[in-house]
Amino acid sequence: MPDTSFPVTAIDAVVNLQTEEALSHRPADRRGFYVEKIGVDEETFTGIPHETMLRRMDEARIEQAFLIAAKIGRLGLPAAYHIPYDLVVEAVKSHPDRFFGLAGIDPYEGMTGVRELERAVTELGFIGAHVYPHWFELAPDHAKYYPFYTKCVELDVPIQMQVGQSLVYSPTNPMRSIGRPITLDSVACDFPELKIIGIHIGIPWHEEMIAMAWKHPNVYIGSDAHAPKHWPEPFVKYLNSYGQNKVIFGTDFPVIDFQRAMDEISELGLKPEVLEKFLRGNAEKIYRLTP
Repeated sequence: MPDTSFPVTAIDAVVNLQTEEALSHRPADRRGFYVEKIGVDEETFTGIPHETMLRRMDEARIEQAFLIAAKIGRLGLPAAYHIPYDLVVEAVKSHPDRFFGLAGIDPYEGMTGVRELERAVTELGFIGAHVYPHWFELAPDHAKYYPFYTKCVELDVPIQMQVGQSLVYSPTNPMRSIGRPITLDSVACDFPELKIIGIHIGIPWHEEMIAMAWKHPNVYIGSDAHAPKHWPEPFVKYLNSYGQNKVIFGTDFPVIDFQRAMDEISELGLKPEVLEKFLRGNAEKIYRLTP
C-alpha cells in the first residue's frame, strides 16, 4: 500500500466547484471530455455537495482547497460559461477554515473585469486571480491581460494561469494550445512584482516552465491536471531538488481525484522536507496564508 504518512496535511491550490448549482452553468456537451476522456466518475461529474468534497479531502489528508470562480471563454461564444463569484463566496463563508477563493478573469472584459477583480479581492475576500489563456486564444503575454496583471500587483495577489497544451473540451469549439511557458518570460520581466503560477505543469513544454521558474523569482509552477505517476522525470527531479521552493500542489479536481493524487505522490520518493514545502509551505508563503 502507498505510504500516506505525509509530514503535513496538504493545500490543494487548484480545485473546481462541483456542486449541482455550479455545474448548472456548464454546457451539456462536457461528458465526452470529463467522463469519457479524463475518467471522472459519474457521481462527481453530475455534482456533489461541499460536504462530500470535504469528506474526500479529509480521506486524502487535504486540509484546504482554493476554489476557482472560473471564466471559461467569452460569454455568448460556443461552449463558454462563467462560474459566478458568489458561488465561491458562499462556499468560503460556509467553510472558512477549508476553502479560499480564486477570481477568474476574462481579458475581453477590459476595465469592467479589472474592477470586478478588485471587488472580488477587496470586498469578497478572494486571495488571487486565475485565467485559462487557451479559452480566449490569447497567449499570456498578450496586452489584453496587462490591466489585470497591473491590478494584481496593486492588490498584491498572485495569478494562476494555465500553461502547456490544451485539450478539446467541447467539440463545438476546439481551442488552440497558445500557453507556451516561454510567454511568461515577457510577463515576468514587465511585472517583476507579480506572483505568477504556471499551472498544469506546462506539459509538453515542461522544461520551458522549469526554465521560467528558475530564471524569475516571481514565477512558480502548479502541479495540477496531470496524474503524478505520469509527471515528466525532469519535473520530478526539479521539484525534489533546486525547485523545491517553486512548486505548489494542486489537482484541478475533478480532473485528478484527491486520493489518487496523494497516493501517487507518495510513490515518487520525494524528500520529507520537499513534501512539506510542496504540499503546503510554498502555497502558504505565495498566498500569505500565515502570519
